[in-house]
Amino acid sequence: MIQRLTNGHAMTTDQTSTTAAGKTPTDTQPGRHAAAGRHEAPGRDPKWWTLVAVCTGVFMLLLDVTIVNVALPDIQAELNASLSDLQWVIDAYALSLAALLLTAGSLADLVGRRRVFAIGTVVFTVGSIACGSAQSILQLTLARAFQGIGGAAMFATALALLAGAFRGKDRGTAFGVFGAVTGIAVAIGPVLGGVLTSGLSWRWIFFVNIPICLVAIGVTLTKVQESKDPKAGRPDWIGFLTFSLGLGALVYALIEAGQLSWGDGKVVGLLVASAVLLALFVLSQARQRQPMFDLSLLRKPTFDGGLIAAFGISASIFSLLAFLVIYVQNVLGYSAVGAGVRFLFLSGASFFTAALAGRLTEKVPVKWLIGPGFLLLGVGLVLLTGIRQDSSWTHLIAGLTVCGLAIGFINPPLASTAVGVVRVERSGMASGVNSTFRQVGVATGIAALGSIFSHQVADASRAGLAGRVPAQALDGLTAALSGGQVKAASEGARVAATKQGGASAGQQAHDLVQSVGTSAVVDALNHIITISAVLAFVVGVICLVLIRQRDFVQRGAPSGE
Repeated sequence: MIQRLTNGHAMTTDQTSTTAAGKTPTDTQPGRHAAAGRHEAPGRDPKWWTLVAVCTGVFMLLLDVTIVNVALPDIQAELNASLSDLQWVIDAYALSLAALLLTAGSLADLVGRRRVFAIGTVVFTVGSIACGSAQSILQLTLARAFQGIGGAAMFATALALLAGAFRGKDRGTAFGVFGAVTGIAVAIGPVLGGVLTSGLSWRWIFFVNIPICLVAIGVTLTKVQESKDPKAGRPDWIGFLTFSLGLGALVYALIEAGQLSWGDGKVVGLLVASAVLLALFVLSQARQRQPMFDLSLLRKPTFDGGLIAAFGISASIFSLLAFLVIYVQNVLGYSAVGAGVRFLFLSGASFFTAALAGRLTEKVPVKWLIGPGFLLLGVGLVLLTGIRQDSSWTHLIAGLTVCGLAIGFINPPLASTAVGVVRVERSGMASGVNSTFRQVGVATGIAALGSIFSHQVADASRAGLAGRVPAQALDGLTAALSGGQVKAASEGARVAATKQGGASAGQQAHDLVQSVGTSAVVDALNHIITISAVLAFVVGVICLVLIRQRDFVQRGAPSGE
């Protein structure tokens, strides 16, 4: 999913700042000009090559996320996938990202951020090739998990590389460029994904990563200077295992709940196991001298607000996008490229406001960008509600546009809460934690919203079709409709009924399934949109309360509340 993220759905800009002592850490970027605000030509100063490498890599990550969204219905059709299968295609990537980000951040601080970033890019490239070559939904899911391993290494180090490379006014310029590049990736992703999926195949949404990866790898290895934390300890493998297994059990439970029920023994057992494992993770972090997640950071309200915001934006709008794409393509009947063009209202609005917000972080306290941004996101989501059976795609324009504006205002300053409250040499860990919460938001959001969506559609479809279609066809139709496959289910009903009763019976069966399925899908979609809106409003209020400018340790942070 889109993870400004998001991927994110998930890299953002940072605010101009220096260390609390006003000095460059001795372990970071040796030989670099230390004077804040000193400008050098990009070809003469290696820090600008760092910006090129990071922007190229993150551009690819964000492009991949937005492209995958538009391709989901085609993947569903070609690989005969259910809604839960699609949830796993998204969540396998998000889970491996979330599980490995903290460890990747620790490894980057220990062995070098450039090295980890380069290795991650190579792994992501191999994963992309495996995704494009997958012959089954299981192979694609496993390849996405492997792709997420590389993405974790890149996500965990991107912000740290920029934070360590730039000072003073140059940092503001660098993050302004970074914000614009990420905005471009999100803006062109849906259209490029639609063109590749409709014109070639969904497989090319992964193959397109290869040349971009090669550029990022080349620049990173030849131009970017190394940085690390000389005080970094060994990776916390106990924490890694308890966190990854606990999060995996939670997501598995949420997805299975959509197929079974919340009271099913398997679901309850997974939830209990998840709670125990995550509790053990917190305990292990509290007892270690050098944990991968420094729990003392939670004493800073601004850091807490940043984590809640990172989770909130991913669990709301970015998780919801998958279901909106399914609606536009499987219910309204648009092609992948047609859907991509329509989602430009969201990505285009985000692009235009992201660059502006990136510059505003130098002058405006970040709480007055993030908090109101979430409130605006809530308004946009409310505008998306009210979809009816006879609604056209134009109903989505206002809501998508306002949501895009909100995303643009939230994402750029959000990174300030990740690296702005810690010393630069600990920025790898801090950015890893923040990015982890983004991926946790995607994984749990997709799983939870998907379970609610599929349950509601299945119940409504079964009630509407029972006694009106052959009993032997009811389960199959209900399963297809619960995955949002209204077009496929109605056409299947037409073919089956035509064989038995002729063209007239086939048309009646088609119209019945389409009517019942469309009603069930739009009702369920309105329900999960409302849930996302409530989450956005709550997160907005929390951010306004928690985020405080005085928590930023760098002198370059904007002053005032």
